[in-house]
Amino acid sequence: MNELRPTSAPVRAFLDWPVVTDPSGWSANVALLGIQHSEPYAGDPRPNDQARAPDAIRLRSEEISGGPNQWDFDLGAPLAELAPRCIDIGNVAWAGGSYADYAASLSARVRHLWKRGTQVFAFGGDHGVTIPLLDALDGVGGRVHVFHIDAHLDWREDVGGVTRGYSSPLRWASTRREVSGMTQVGLRQTGSARRAEVEAARAYGSHLFPAHVLHEAGWQPVLATIPKGSAVYITIDADGLDPTEMPGVMAPSPGGILYRELAPVLRHIAQHHPVVGMDVVEVAPRNDSVNGITAIMAGRLVLNVLGASWAPGGAMRRRQPA
Repeated sequence: MNELRPTSAPVRAFLDWPVVTDPSGWSANVALLGIQHSEPYAGDPRPNDQARAPDAIRLRSEEISGGPNQWDFDLGAPLAELAPRCIDIGNVAWAGGSYADYAASLSARVRHLWKRGTQVFAFGGDHGVTIPLLDALDGVGGRVHVFHIDAHLDWREDVGGVTRGYSSPLRWASTRREVSGMTQVGLRQTGSARRAEVEAARAYGSHLFPAHVLHEAGWQPVLATIPKGSAVYITIDADGLDPTEMPGVMAPSPGGILYRELAPVLRHIAQHHPVVGMDVVEVAPRNDSVNGITAIMAGRLVLNVLGASWAPGGAMRRRQPA
């Protein structure tokens, strides 16, 4: 079951982009979608709080950007001067029935976009929503390096028999032939990973950067792990950032990455590598500050990649036909 189906309209458009829920109208350089559900674990709430995040982030659009013609100091120009045609293609929710069919229909939508050269951004949802996106990477037309920001390794083969939940996306990525390698940054404290998962990640060849190593050595060793010219897929778990800046998560962990570190790194990647897609996941709106700073940061992370990708000299702009 992989036919292209219309999506659901969001509560409001991200940054007031045109909302296009019918796949026949998905002709754009950039598309954003919300993915609300992954394969759930027994005992977890259904839906979980993270399912509300795509619309919670959209509702902060005015704080994320004051408008396309306003000067954006992170980007060095108004967004309107950098961004090509951008559309919000709405949300994809699991209404019940077969999760495998739901995931396949989601992958089919994203594959359709990637085959047309569209840069895809997604708001989760928990980290399991990354898995159907990874399954669509065969639509990119080449191999892709995965760049992962997270407090947790996410390398479980399964949890209670569930293989596509939020503890498994990077292990799942290691099975995709389109994935050429991985860089995992910000790891700290404890999560679902045991010795077996850490050893499996190392045996695969994933580049693991615990947060304390990052803080001591800086970002240059991290960036050096991305092969020159390689396409990149970025997946950011909100708990990879420090909870003093992104408090609205389910598993806050001190000692994380700061926005002032990560934003220029994301811009550097987008300038030097075609970022074919990016997700920001694990935002839990009920735990966010009253001012919505977690949702605002999620949107700002996307804008840093989008702006740098399409700025003069950006890797996605260089990909476009002359």
